[in-house]
Amino acid sequence: MTLSFLSKAVSLQKTRAERRRRRLVFVLAAGLTSGCLLGGCGNVTEPDTSTGAQTQTRVQPPPHRSSPPRAHPIVPSKPSKPAKLRRKPTRPQRVVVTVLNGDTNRRVAGARVNIGARTAFSDGDGQAIVEVHRRATLIVRASADGYRKRSQIFSFRRNGRRTIRIYRPALQWPMYGADPARTQAQTAIRLRPPFRVVWSRDLRSLVEFPAVVSDGMAYVANVRGVVRAISMRTGAVAWRRQLHTVMAASPAVAGGSLVVHTMGRGNVYVLRRSDGRILLRRYIGSPIESSPVIEHGIDYFGAWDGRVYAFNLRRRKFRWVFRSGYKITAAAALDHANVFIGDNGGRLLVLSKRNGRLRFAPSVNGKIYGAAAVDRGRVFVPSSTGNSLTAFTTAGRRLWTRVTGNYVYSSPAVWRGRVFFGSYNGVFYCLSAASGRTLWALQTGAPISGAAVVVSGVAYAGNFAHRIYGVDTASGRVLIRFPHGEYVPVSGNGQRLLFHGYSRIWALEPKAATKVAGKPGHVRRPVRKARSSR
Repeated sequence: MTLSFLSKAVSLQKTRAERRRRRLVFVLAAGLTSGCLLGGCGNVTEPDTSTGAQTQTRVQPPPHRSSPPRAHPIVPSKPSKPAKLRRKPTRPQRVVVTVLNGDTNRRVAGARVNIGARTAFSDGDGQAIVEVHRRATLIVRASADGYRKRSQIFSFRRNGRRTIRIYRPALQWPMYGADPARTQAQTAIRLRPPFRVVWSRDLRSLVEFPAVVSDGMAYVANVRGVVRAISMRTGAVAWRRQLHTVMAASPAVAGGSLVVHTMGRGNVYVLRRSDGRILLRRYIGSPIESSPVIEHGIDYFGAWDGRVYAFNLRRRKFRWVFRSGYKITAAAALDHANVFIGDNGGRLLVLSKRNGRLRFAPSVNGKIYGAAAVDRGRVFVPSSTGNSLTAFTTAGRRLWTRVTGNYVYSSPAVWRGRVFFGSYNGVFYCLSAASGRTLWALQTGAPISGAAVVVSGVAYAGNFAHRIYGVDTASGRVLIRFPHGEYVPVSGNGQRLLFHGYSRIWALEPKAATKVAGKPGHVRRPVRKARSSR
């Protein structure tokens, strides 16, 4: 215990002595350095033993100890972005667009085809080759002289060939009566018997007024208020809209919309043609049996409340309203300045299209149920209870009256100086438009209630014996007897005619073989006739 303590004490003394010695050496060195600096000399004189002279020798100062370098924090550097690889410019890819006349299925030469900023024109085969950056889903626009412009979305990812159909406005049937004058004559369509049935479609209820047709689609309504859009090519139903009311009028096409009038409480509907969505509903408050006639965005019609309306579809408000005082069921007809519409008081109201002011109102010998027809300065007016057809000038002067002895609900058709109409006596008449003289008459054996229709020199009428007759307008010779019919017989487009039965429609085309577009020499096989039904 004692020895260990002594050894520790000795060791401590040695450590302290060593510290004092080191401190003394440091003080002496510091003093020598400061003395040299204060004396302004850095040289030491030493005697030269060989010559006796003194030689100056430079004494080097002790090396300067610099402070240790300051440590800086190490910041990890950001990973450098990989250099972008420049894509090699891809060569433009070609797609082929075939332009067809949607009504006749013929190829259209000289049509303009746009895909984005690229434009091409179809050749003699109706094909346009367009260069695009890549094959993807693209919007194709096509137009040609005499045709309505059309846009359609196509996918070119797997197939670089597509077909777009464009339509001539002259070959459409956009409203009841074929045109705003309600002539019931389609002068541009060139389809004549004999026909064959391509397809038929059951509409589930009475079809009193005919379908309207535009851009390959037929729009038809039944008495239960169901509106359908049907493909003219296949007969498939594109969409169906239930309006939950009674309907006794044809719709009318107005651009991308379909205008529909309903009975019940009376409403004007505007549907989107692409899917049947309701865009507008305007309440009238009285049943509307008058089919719409639309010009420059104005819908002219009458209602059971005795009023005639001019409804602005764009502004969604009435341009004017005229009060006649009698129930109105007839559809309106237009010329360049006037609206012609009959009422149950037996008057033909002639109103200004601009402000609805009554110009004059000539009378017939009974109620006016059907639409009047305007052609070449004349107006032809049917009278149901007056059992007659009366002709006036557009200035209101009476020309002639033809009495049939029975109801004349049928709206007349006017074509090339001849007037065609039917009566409840079962006779289909052809009269001279100028004099009212009978040119020919056909006994059909049952009352005729619907309007007469003329297409390509053939006059059509349907009767309550469920028959449709097609008669040569010049000779009165019967060209076709179709075993289904009821009210208004025919509408259609440049490709096919629609024959209307009680609750079914049939699409007919001429029996001559039709070549399929894109496959020269290929002929369609005959289509099996649909099973007959009402």
